[in-house]
Amino acid sequence: MSCLPEDVRALALMLPEAVEGAHQGHPDFRVGGRIFATLWTEEERVVLRLSPEQQAAATEAEPDACEAVPGAWGERGWTSLELFAVDEDFLRSGLLAAWRNTAPPALVARTAALALDP
Repeated sequence: MSCLPEDVRALALMLPEAVEGAHQGHPDFRVGGRIFATLWTEEERVVLRLSPEQQAAATEAEPDACEAVPGAWGERGWTSLELFAVDEDFLRSGLLAAWRNTAPPALVARTAALALDP
């Protein structure tokens, strides 16, 4: 089952202290003032701030849906997910990982006990 841009927005904004902003004309989602996801609405994809290890796992699990962003950003873990090729659980897991990678450590620690995982 595929996901829609509206799914990204709804799931991202469910994460603690996440807010919507804009980056280079695209909606983005931030925590602690830092971007953890950028939504490319027209292309129906989302770019997530993953670690290189998380990126490798995602591209191995969903090779038709995930790829590293070209250049240095991708080398640092930024990963593009094609929404039509992922299900909600995969999207939710990716957003949560990106949020945890970006959120201030104290916020991650405070919310570790919350049922955020799918």
